[in-house]
Amino acid sequence: MGISFIFFITLMKVRQYLLRILLAYRGWMYENVREVSLKTKLWGLTVKFVSGYQPSLYSCQRSLPRMPVPPLDETLSKLLDSLKPLCSEEEFKEYAKQANDFESSIGPRLQRLLYLKSWWAPNYVSDWWEKYVYLMSRCPLLINSNYYALDHYKWTPTNKQVSRAANVVHSILNIKRQIDREELPPLLLRNTIPICMAQYERLFSTVRVPGEEIDELLHFDSVESRHIVVWRQGLFYQQSIYDEKNQILSVALLEKLFQEIIDDADKHKESVSESERSVASLTGLPRTDWARFRKEYFTSGINKDNMDLIDKAVLLVILFDKCPENISSKGKALLHSDGRTLWSDKSVNICFFPDGQCGLNVEHSMADAPAMGHVWEYAMTMEVIEKRYLDNGQVMPPPKFFKQSNYSYPRRIIWDITDALEKEINKAVVFNQKNNDDLDLEIVNHNKFGKGIMKKARVSPDAFIQIALQLAYYRHSGRFCQTYEASATRLYQNGRTETVRSCTEDAATFVRAMVNGKLPKEELLKLLRAAGNHHQKLYRDAMNGLGIDRHLFALYIVSKGLGYESQFLESIIRRQWTLSTSQQPQQQIQANIPDINLEPFRTMCSPGGGFGPVSDEGYGVSYMLPTEYNIFFHVSSKKSCSTTDSRKFADILFKSMDDMRLLFDNSTLES
Repeated sequence: MGISFIFFITLMKVRQYLLRILLAYRGWMYENVREVSLKTKLWGLTVKFVSGYQPSLYSCQRSLPRMPVPPLDETLSKLLDSLKPLCSEEEFKEYAKQANDFESSIGPRLQRLLYLKSWWAPNYVSDWWEKYVYLMSRCPLLINSNYYALDHYKWTPTNKQVSRAANVVHSILNIKRQIDREELPPLLLRNTIPICMAQYERLFSTVRVPGEEIDELLHFDSVESRHIVVWRQGLFYQQSIYDEKNQILSVALLEKLFQEIIDDADKHKESVSESERSVASLTGLPRTDWARFRKEYFTSGINKDNMDLIDKAVLLVILFDKCPENISSKGKALLHSDGRTLWSDKSVNICFFPDGQCGLNVEHSMADAPAMGHVWEYAMTMEVIEKRYLDNGQVMPPPKFFKQSNYSYPRRIIWDITDALEKEINKAVVFNQKNNDDLDLEIVNHNKFGKGIMKKARVSPDAFIQIALQLAYYRHSGRFCQTYEASATRLYQNGRTETVRSCTEDAATFVRAMVNGKLPKEELLKLLRAAGNHHQKLYRDAMNGLGIDRHLFALYIVSKGLGYESQFLESIIRRQWTLSTSQQPQQQIQANIPDINLEPFRTMCSPGGGFGPVSDEGYGVSYMLPTEYNIFFHVSSKKSCSTTDSRKFADILFKSMDDMRLLFDNSTLES
């Protein structure tokens, strides 16, 4: 028995280290998908064999390699290359001098400390990124940090709010149970290469608690977190999601309970003060202010009990009483609502409108968008491929043999609002609404062509859009700007994101040539493809841990920790990201899904989601390429900035994309 146990443990360890060695190979990423080498094919088969037939959610975690610390000289060289189109000759010379001084002075010492950390920590940068970029930020979460996601584009499976809420929440709770039991299949790139799934653990039952200097992420296990909190008309309700036999409440029962909550809230809203119905506004304040108020008013008595209920909830359900006028107003409702509704500290608020539309508001520090996007895609896909609703819009009744055990009914949460707290709530509402009114958000669908045309022209769709963004911004402002594109580093343990600096010298050369208009199409197309290839390499490097910005950030943190003052690192870290961009993943689920390119399913695709601008003088641009025929864009900016206009920028972007499309052949685009 003892020998068998030792043999089993030894075999497990050998498998773990063998898989780690295999996963360190990155040659597959730089090969054309249609022209894979024999070496890579054999490697892929070996990875599949060693990974096992059906790996569980976290079974490959310890086999993932640790993220490497890039060589210092390479990072500095790439940084200077990225600054060339952004700086004057004098500015560039100064940056080059500072980089040289840094490399010949404290740089190597800081680099050695990062090497040491990379040997013992699962990831040399992710813990610092979460702490210093997210949790130490003092900005309000709404608009500045949280992001939103939409449901289907023009298709809603039911026009009944409670029916949609019951079905979607039930799907989400089922996924949560799969995550808790580690039954959710891990994501595999090219159906072979496992990626880090650690972020899934905190998607639900998680709250970001404000602190005066730094926030704290709290995650509760399924023993403590057994309920959801539902918002309606400013009133909160606690609803247990399990019966006495630990089974998730049925869809039909959730539908009934949500309707009871709506009826009760609509009946009692007039008897509850406006301030009590606006408690959630406090979560939209700057973090230090909210921490102070939470400590003063919510750490004793009934308010503490209520706060504990919300903190420990699996998620929040928001049942709006007004429908959005259009898709852009829907995005604004999900991103910031009316300043008194969303509980921005919670990991996720699932929002439902009276006509059956829905969406998410997600707190960013606990996980990046692709993880929650995977869960949301599952919930939305199930509504497409399964019959979830009766012809009258109500949910399908449970099977005749199904019997729900005893369960709890919703309980309204009542706050103790003092005069002093009422004043702070009222001020918070005004503060939030001012920020909300300043956000300029446009969600637009580019349907003249999609990624199919770009691939035929042998240009990466992502690179095409990033170069189009550079062309649009140059036409818009007459200059280039520092651009952030998010890339994932989940090929490594605890990997999160890296920055792709997409305003490259090659992209700038193409943009200038397009604006100048003197070169023939053939030459312009060559420049476009050169810029696209360069962008693709930068993106792959970022995924492989060879980006610039996380390395520079980690060097900056080490320098601060040792008390060094580096003018070079300080100036680089504080440069503004005028364009902050991100492509959203689509179809992370691979099995049993319909082809979204088929005509009946095109209106069922999701436009994805978006976020606020990182810079007050810039734009936030999120985009999704769901089909071969269209692209969704989410463009955000601040109305208080005289030089930005989201609708105008989207129009220029579309014109730039159309002009680039005409380089491929002589066909004319329809107006």
